[in-house]
Amino acid sequence: MDPLAGLLDGPRARGAFLLKSVMTPPWSLRVEDEAPLTVLAQVRGESWVVPDHGDAVRLGTGDIAIARGPDPYLVADDPATPPQAMILPGQECLTPDGRHLTELSDLGVRTWGTDPDGPVVLLTGTYPLEGEISKRLLNALPSLLVVRDEDWENPLVPLLAGEIVKDTPGQEAVLDRVLDLLLVAALRTWFDRPGAAAPAWYRAHSDPVVGRALKLLQHKPSEPWTVASLAADTGVSRAAFARRFTAAVGEPPMAYLASWRIALAADLLRQHPDVTIGAVARQVGYGSSFALSTAFKREHGVSPQGYRTGAA
Repeated sequence: MDPLAGLLDGPRARGAFLLKSVMTPPWSLRVEDEAPLTVLAQVRGESWVVPDHGDAVRLGTGDIAIARGPDPYLVADDPATPPQAMILPGQECLTPDGRHLTELSDLGVRTWGTDPDGPVVLLTGTYPLEGEISKRLLNALPSLLVVRDEDWENPLVPLLAGEIVKDTPGQEAVLDRVLDLLLVAALRTWFDRPGAAAPAWYRAHSDPVVGRALKLLQHKPSEPWTVASLAADTGVSRAAFARRFTAAVGEPPMAYLASWRIALAADLLRQHPDVTIGAVARQVGYGSSFALSTAFKREHGVSPQGYRTGAA
């Protein structure tokens, strides 16, 4: 598992909200759904994405935008077009004055809009992210990023456009995986662009020593890692490894491992409420529930059981 794959494992789509919008100008939607992460793919025509805090961005055919919540934003044919609808948490759609929406029609499976033959087609995929691993990805992103069609060769947008309107057995799983692929490909393209301020954990993957160490830590967090054992597995001296890892990642290897283990434990506590604290501790590399509880409380201010109860 490489660093990007490991950090994207948290936001993997599971029953993500997906919608195809077919519109004829003028149109405008105000999005206040508080979703942590939303992917917008322009299939045809153009749209504007206007965050409450930041510059308006135009999307042309083939462009991808990734919006990081929970701040609201506008999606419209023009930044000046007044909103016709508000999208609220739970994908509730209302008019700006609070009435149930009638201006936009159901046009088929996962499809809505003002005109079935409209010149604008926009795909929306929303991730209901939860978890500490996901925060590592979200914290690395701006509130809005755009990958232009000319910056990559990717068949996933037309593939998603074709799959989103199907209603066959297993289709939800297919859509989740295609959305995941689109997100990963878009983020990788954005992180790799010239002059990109990619996060340290992503850049460090290109270092043959540090990249291998990150794979070991993320793939085998239960191992009793030390700086010496990591240095031996990566083929350098202990001192050289410690310096190289800290310079590349921005923190010492044992500090990184400790934060990774606690993040994994937090997600396991939420995702598997029937698993004992001791089992979670062993899975992430702590010898006992007491050892995990001590480290967990130092990081989160509550015990693992208190964290689990609060997340229920």
